[in-house]
Amino acid sequence: MTTITIAWIALPFFLGFVIYLFPKLDKFLALCGAVISGAYALKLFVENSPIKLQLVDHFGVILLVDQLTGYFILTNALVTAAVLLYCWHTDKSTFFFAQTIILHGSVNAAFACSDFISLYVALEVSGIAAFLLIAYPRTDRSLWVGLSYLFVSNTAMLFYLVGAALVYKANHSFDFAGLRGAPPEALALIFLGLLIKGGVFVSGLWLPLTHSESETPVSALLSGVVVKTGILPLLRCALIVPEIDPIVRIFGVGTALLGVSYAVFEKDTKRMLAFHTISQLGFILAAPVVGGFYALTHGLVKSTLFLIAGALPSRNFKELQQKPINNAIWIALVIASFSISGFPLLSGFGAKVLTTKNLLPWQTIAMNVAALGTAISFAKFIFLPRGGQEKKVRPGFWAAVILLIGGLIVANIAYAEAYTVANIIKPLAIIAVGWLAYLLIFRQAALKLPRMLERFEHLVGFMSLTLILLFWMRFAA
Repeated sequence: MTTITIAWIALPFFLGFVIYLFPKLDKFLALCGAVISGAYALKLFVENSPIKLQLVDHFGVILLVDQLTGYFILTNALVTAAVLLYCWHTDKSTFFFAQTIILHGSVNAAFACSDFISLYVALEVSGIAAFLLIAYPRTDRSLWVGLSYLFVSNTAMLFYLVGAALVYKANHSFDFAGLRGAPPEALALIFLGLLIKGGVFVSGLWLPLTHSESETPVSALLSGVVVKTGILPLLRCALIVPEIDPIVRIFGVGTALLGVSYAVFEKDTKRMLAFHTISQLGFILAAPVVGGFYALTHGLVKSTLFLIAGALPSRNFKELQQKPINNAIWIALVIASFSISGFPLLSGFGAKVLTTKNLLPWQTIAMNVAALGTAISFAKFIFLPRGGQEKKVRPGFWAAVILLIGGLIVANIAYAEAYTVANIIKPLAIIAVGWLAYLLIFRQAALKLPRMLERFEHLVGFMSLTLILLFWMRFAA
């Protein structure tokens, strides 16, 4: 299994090189890489035997793959495959498919890394690949959005790298477990980098601009998998070092509430989905021990919704309320919205029940409020008029959407014991209250929240404030 693991990590980068040698096979080679990743993830679930590899003595590289990693790898495989199918019959160049599989490989590497330096390398590679995909259209807007993303990412990694050096100074190792004996400033710097990279809390407000202004398939990749490169290390650290668990949970609750409060009032479809990415990342962090299953569900749902949003006649909810949507697209939109709201028969239900059962008492009320906000937000999609004329969509659109929705249905089996009367009644009640609140109050609400906090100079300021908060929390612990 050791050889298979190393080959699996190296394969996407090899395919990215081979694609340039055989450009006519670019789509097939990229899809092959995604399929192999999916098979590897399923193998992890079947064998259920964690693998830890230390390849270069005390200096790294430490790899850890287990069931938690498997959820994230499977998410990456399914979302990447769906994006490739979506772009299959487009005029995307060989460069696009090569960068997509390289991004896929670097994200997988970040999921497998269990030391701070190899994780740093994987995060930097994924950041560069993501930037190239964001800037792919080569328009002034895409270049500016891509550069903004790159600046924020590099700033985060500077903080992170200093923290990693402090961990090594304290333990002579870059292992995640080194946080236990590291000084408070090491955890503060490392966590700040990961929080920014993952789009968590206020420092994650770079995310709406980047995800909403990117091309549809790139938005699906960014929200579905790329942001999770900063989330899995946070979960891993919380599980390895129990003292860190409360810090991760606090940021999870704060992130869930922050994202949903913006999403409820947002009138742009892609920005609303981007804010909900922030909120759903909070759900993943709120219960680290079960965060993997929620990450899988969120990745499939959010990628589906971004692909569908690209097929809608407008990005503005007010305009969409006057333009009936084709029935087939509306049904797909409703299924995805049901899942993220926690409706039974889809994996979003099991993920929310499992997360709720692993919350601490002080988290319960806040996370129920966030769940209510989720139901209100996605009522905007569910109550859009339907019955419009058939809209021409990309040839690969339905293949991608069916793959992702199929994943939501099949993943529902993973937590079949969630289906008890008590577990079913609570999510349905929250959804019903959310829909009622939307129809009576929020449908006509015209509150526009300021976008000032999303500007780069303000984000840097919030990075500093978050750093101080992290230092205080670690010192107090």
